[in-house]
Amino acid sequence: MSRIPMWGSVAGCCVLAGCLTGRVPSKAALTQAIQQHIEAGEVAGAVACVVDAERELQAVTVGFADREAGRPMRMDTLFWIASMTKPVTACAVMMMHDEGKLELDAPVSAYLPEFAGLKTADGRPAVPTLRQMLTHTSGMAEPAEREQLAARTLAALMPHIAAKPALFAPGERWQYSQSGINALGRVVEVLSGMPFERFLAERLFEPLGMQDTTFYPNAAQRERLAAAYRRAGDHLERAALPAVYDCARGDQRFPAPNGGLYSTAPDYARFCQMLLNRGTFRGRRILSAESVAAMSSVQSGDLKTGFTPGCAWGLGCCVVREPQGAAAVLSPGSFGHGGAYGTQAWIDPVKGRAFVLMVQRANFPNADNSGLRGDFQKAAAD
Repeated sequence: MSRIPMWGSVAGCCVLAGCLTGRVPSKAALTQAIQQHIEAGEVAGAVACVVDAERELQAVTVGFADREAGRPMRMDTLFWIASMTKPVTACAVMMMHDEGKLELDAPVSAYLPEFAGLKTADGRPAVPTLRQMLTHTSGMAEPAEREQLAARTLAALMPHIAAKPALFAPGERWQYSQSGINALGRVVEVLSGMPFERFLAERLFEPLGMQDTTFYPNAAQRERLAAAYRRAGDHLERAALPAVYDCARGDQRFPAPNGGLYSTAPDYARFCQMLLNRGTFRGRRILSAESVAAMSSVQSGDLKTGFTPGCAWGLGCCVVREPQGAAAVLSPGSFGHGGAYGTQAWIDPVKGRAFVLMVQRANFPNADNSGLRGDFQKAAAD
C-alpha cells in the first residue's frame, strides 16, 4: 500500500483531535461577526455552524437567502458549495485506498488508460500520479467550457482532458487543477463500478445523514437554494451560477468532482465531524484514521501553494502550516477548503472544532482570505 503519514503531522509537530474544546461560542458574537458584513454590502446573508466531533456547539442564520423575495436564511438553505466538493472527492478516493483498490503513487493511466500518452507541450512524457492529482501538482490542463458543457458523464469528459498537453511535468510545481480532481472522480467510478454520484450517495452521504447534499437538487431542494450575489460598486446585485455547475441544467451535466455539489451547513458539518473524529461518525467507520491523516497532512513538500499565505496542500485539502490572515485563529495542522462563492469549512484538530460558513457571493477578491471568513472564525474560536 502507498505510504501515508501519521495523523496531523505538520512541520514536525503532531496534533491530536479534540484535545482542547474550549467554551461554546456565543450566538450573539457569531451573528454580529456576519451582520457587519451584511451591513457593509459584502453578502446578503449567511448560515454558519460550529461543531465538535460529536455535537453542534452553535449555529446561526443571518440575513436573506433571497433579498428581492424577502426570503430569510434558514438552517436548511441550500448552497452551491463549489470547491468544497474537492475534500469529498478526496474522501471517496481514500475509501478506495482503504479497500486496497488503488495506490496513491500509481500513475492515473493504470486506472484510466486514455491518459497513457499524456505529454507536455514540448513533448516530454507526463505521468501524473493520483497523489499529484490530489495535491494539484499533476500539471493536467483544463478542457474548454464548451467541452465541459457538452459532457453529460465523467467518462465523456475524460477524452477532453487527455487530449490537452500537460502544462508542466508532474511534480514540478503547484497549480490548482480542476481536471486532476475530475479525473479522480472517474477513477472512483471505474474501481467501484458505480456512477460517481451514486457512490457518494450510498457510501458517504447516506451513512452520514447528509440528506441535502447532491449534485442534482430536486424541485423541493431548489426552492431552498440561496440566490447568488456579486458586489457591484457599493452594492450587491444578483449573479448567475457558472453554467457547468448550474443545477437548473438538471442531469444534463456531469457530476463534477471538482465543484458540483450543493449542500447545507448542517450537512457539511457532519462530513467535518467525521474527519474531526478520524474517520468515524456516531460509531460508524467511514474512513480509516490513516487516510484522514493523509488528507490532513502536508503532501506538497516545500512547493509554494495557494490560496492564502502560510498554507500547504494535503490530499484534496488545504493545510494551515503557519496561521495568519483569515486563518490566524486556527491551529497549525488545521485543514479544509473554501468554495468559489465564499463557502468555507475548516477543521481544527487541536481545538477539536470545525467551522462551517455558507454564503453565496460571486466575486470576492479572495474568498479564502475574506474579512468575513476571518471575523466568523475569530468569533467562533473565542
